[in-house]
Amino acid sequence: MAILCYARQSVERENSISCETQLEYCKTVIKPDERDEKILTIVDQGCSGGNIDRDGFQKLMKLVRRGKVSKVIVYKLDRISRSLNDFVNILQEFKAYKVEFVSSQESFDTSSPYGELIVKILMIFAEFERTSIINRITQAYAHRSEMGFYMGGRQPYGFELIPTVINNIKTKKLNPIPSETEQIRYIFEVYAWESVSLRRLLNLLVTENRKPLNGSDWTTSKLSALLKNPIYVKADSDVYEYYEKHGTQIITDLSMFTGEYGAQLYGHTKHKSDAPDWSDMKLVLLTHDGIVDSDIWIKCQKKLEKNKQVGNSISNRTSWLAGKIICEMCGHTMTTIKGKINKSGEIRRYFNCTGKSHKKSCPGTKVSIYAEDLENMVYDCISAKLSELKDTKRISANNSTAGVNELKLKLKAAEKAEKQLVDTMLSGGFNDDLLALANQKAAQLKRDKVALYDRIEELKSKDDETDVADNLARSWKIANYNRKKEVAMIMIHQIIISENGDAKMLWKI
Repeated sequence: MAILCYARQSVERENSISCETQLEYCKTVIKPDERDEKILTIVDQGCSGGNIDRDGFQKLMKLVRRGKVSKVIVYKLDRISRSLNDFVNILQEFKAYKVEFVSSQESFDTSSPYGELIVKILMIFAEFERTSIINRITQAYAHRSEMGFYMGGRQPYGFELIPTVINNIKTKKLNPIPSETEQIRYIFEVYAWESVSLRRLLNLLVTENRKPLNGSDWTTSKLSALLKNPIYVKADSDVYEYYEKHGTQIITDLSMFTGEYGAQLYGHTKHKSDAPDWSDMKLVLLTHDGIVDSDIWIKCQKKLEKNKQVGNSISNRTSWLAGKIICEMCGHTMTTIKGKINKSGEIRRYFNCTGKSHKKSCPGTKVSIYAEDLENMVYDCISAKLSELKDTKRISANNSTAGVNELKLKLKAAEKAEKQLVDTMLSGGFNDDLLALANQKAAQLKRDKVALYDRIEELKSKDDETDVADNLARSWKIANYNRKKEVAMIMIHQIIISENGDAKMLWKI
């Protein structure tokens, strides 16, 4: 039989008691008649007392269960465990194997009922202290989150962490990585279109070899989590209103939703049968620049909420340029027909002049005009044209968007002021004179709201031309057969094909 001295130190600090010192204190309470007994020492360095999954402690318990230990001595009770349930179970096992337990600093042992009672009482306080620490950590986490601190966890794709100072506190903030954020914008823009489901989005990314730059692979679950994350959105008044309607507690003041910064959502979501309940969740703005425009981000959220997979049918029976291809020699349209199987086993479509095939009045072109080659050439020309249209309107559009958001913030503030005023009036908190002034104020707020509505509509009307170019450019990136045909109808008047196969584009815009 042996006396076992046990020491544990979770983190080494300047003011903490080292394991060596703990063991010295343990040896001071060994009784004179126990000096001849064998003394064993076991140490757990860098281990928490929150659980018993410690190498040294497990070794101690093995010796106890083998009947090799008569007494266990520790520096303090919390060295053995900080959990009351664990400690009570340990005491019961010690008692079953007739092992005494002694704390050198609390001056008692379990050889008496009184000592065992005191141990249990003290362990209640030890658990209370541990619970208090957890609560303080939880409250500190919530407070730092509300101040706009990035709180760690899995680093979101598209960002790196860089040092910063917030409210005179050194911390880290998210910083967008250009090469990755370009992918993220593409993902949001593609998914925003009605014809694109998560599965089709994944297939497009795989087909175009747009793999994550961190070496992993896309999955529908990863894409869904990315699309739901408000950390990517340029949070403005529309995003504020979106979360407000969902019952989310918005911590950051309304005036800060200027469309510059990303947001963070934290808390626990309650799920209903039709939609998520976010009433227990909180939204705060962080300090990093947002990546995705709010209108695209909100479109994606509404699609995700519906959780519907929208199919996309593609027809290859003819060309999306049908009706636009004109033979220069006879003026008739050219239509697609299927050729013979080539050496590679493919059947290639090509354009044929109807003046030659139907009217028998045109010799046709001297070279084959393959549909796929001409479609690819026209696709590139339209892409370039859309880029020109979009770029010429970009500066004015950005200025107008910022102006609309500022007006929306003012409108939201006016609506809140009006509601507060009406609530006060209904509660009877005004005398006659104050009530007259309140009515005047309410009337003024209504006039202000009308003026703000009119100004917002005025700015939106100026964006119409820009919106057309932007929508066409976004649509073109993931256009299916029908979408390509629609864009071609809007932009192209005719494509003139000469005798030697040269093509001349005649634009409508």
